Amino acid sequence: MELFLSRIVVKPVFPDQTGPFVPHASPPDNIPASALAARRDRPAWEIAGVPWHGSLSEAEAFCRSLASRHYENFTVATRLVPPRLRQHLANVYAFARWSDDLADESPSPLEALAALGAWRKRLECCFAGRPDHPIFVALAETIRQTRLTIEPFSDLLDAFEQDQSVTRYPDRPALLDYCRRSADPVGRIVLALEGCRDPARVALSDSICTGLQLVNFWQDVKRDRVAGRVYLPADDMRRHGVDEAMLDATRAPPPLVDLLRAEVAWARECLDRGLPLEKIAPPVLRPAVGMFVRGGLAIADAIERIGCDTLAQRPTLSRWNKLRLAGRAWWGTLTTGSREPA
Repeated sequence: MELFLSRIVVKPVFPDQTGPFVPHASPPDNIPASALAARRDRPAWEIAGVPWHGSLSEAEAFCRSLASRHYENFTVATRLVPPRLRQHLANVYAFARWSDDLADESPSPLEALAALGAWRKRLECCFAGRPDHPIFVALAETIRQTRLTIEPFSDLLDAFEQDQSVTRYPDRPALLDYCRRSADPVGRIVLALEGCRDPARVALSDSICTGLQLVNFWQDVKRDRVAGRVYLPADDMRRHGVDEAMLDATRAPPPLVDLLRAEVAWARECLDRGLPLEKIAPPVLRPAVGMFVRGGLAIADAIERIGCDTLAQRPTLSRWNKLRLAGRAWWGTLTTGSREPA
């Protein structure tokens, strides 16, 4: 999850069927420097610039704008799937992004819980055929066409709500339970867009999504610490002789380096376990599956290249590496029979 640090006072004004959609946010005040350092992106309501007057076409444009402006890789990723799926992916992404920002950009955990509770009611109304927000108007059409169920969306909201009270994890099973609701539902939704609910393939997807979530945690140890969150399992920390004070250093001491090396290996195991999905997923999804698995493995490689010291430096992929991954995936659309006519 992205981090609640901004102190933005969110006052979302949800539209009726005739009025325009105008999200409001008051300017942040007295944001500590550490909070600014940890904040990652502008919240959705600051960048969603598409007005909405109740039509499906405007709602879908709203979701496309939010997805493309908030996530730099969205256009690349969606080019790997046929055009018929791209709007659906934008609708799902917009829901997840808005939900995440309600959790992380509200002024306090209590206000985040209230906002998420209201958002959950709107999700239920959407599945009941009564959408009242541009994201849900667009998502309702995706639900109608693909028969998505509410469970993975509800699981995501459960995880965002958990973020408001849980900032430490005692062991790996507890962290995996969090990933089951914070990451795995996304893969389940994407598979379901193609009608895939086979337990074996869903399990592979879960492993990939958990691996991606874990590698992101180890990439962002410093950011999460600034935000008051520690995803390193407490029993792993004890086993390696790591205490939380070490997370405040400018460079990782040897025990923390050893711990991070072990955690990266764990994330890599999850990604490797899920890699067979690239060959047995619905054909139109296979290139994207391969790109995301290899992207996660590339981040793991990047962490290891800097000596597993993610306090001193946040490892990222170079533009060249991103292009290489995208090029390989695009070539896969041409050579695996997964490409559909536009």
